[in-house]
Amino acid sequence: MSASAESLKAEESRIREAYAKRYSGKLYSRFNPAYLFMVQEREQCFLELLAHYGLAQLENKKILEIGCGNGDLLRDFIKWGTRPENLFGVELIAERVSEAIDLCPKNVKILAGNAAKLQFPDEMFDLVLQSTVFTSVLDAEMKNRMVAEMCRVLKQDGLILWYDYHMNNPRNPDVRGVKLREIKALFPNCDIRLERITSLHRSPDVWHRTRGCFVTFSARSSGFAATTSA
Repeated sequence: MSASAESLKAEESRIREAYAKRYSGKLYSRFNPAYLFMVQEREQCFLELLAHYGLAQLENKKILEIGCGNGDLLRDFIKWGTRPENLFGVELIAERVSEAIDLCPKNVKILAGNAAKLQFPDEMFDLVLQSTVFTSVLDAEMKNRMVAEMCRVLKQDGLILWYDYHMNNPRNPDVRGVKLREIKALFPNCDIRLERITSLHRSPDVWHRTRGCFVTFSARSSGFAATTSA
């Protein structure tokens, strides 16, 4: 096994262990006011961005989410008009793959795997998205491979939608905020405009895990006309 392959395998193992320690159904429940606040603000932001880029009609758009978890966001896209057969999710954690398969309509395709090695042809998707995935990846090579794969499977006029936080959480050493400088390095051809959402000053209880704000940006694949909102 090459050093690169060993590094990816080690990072996969670390991520699995980290999620095993922290995953809680109550934390990610809409009955948790902090999580509900985050989800509602994320939904508003996503819908505004999709409309801005002419994607208000989603029924015929093919969409991939990397790190899809239990498929919660994929099910939101169904609510927003996407046909289940056009939705795809990739998830590393086996238990969450099983949960997503159980909870999503049967036509939604949920695959187990690492987003650094996607099993899809080039230029398949109109939209590729990630939500709080990159902050859980600490290995730089894996991040770069994930970005390369996201861009590879995206159509030339497609969009990348990113939702993540930019500050470290001192209570959780298994995550690391992704700042603007790193985003620019990962997507060097993007014209990025940042906007913060889900910030702690609004309520001391809102999304306390992040100790900071989320950042979302969308990027076009052809030269990447990018925008960031969050």
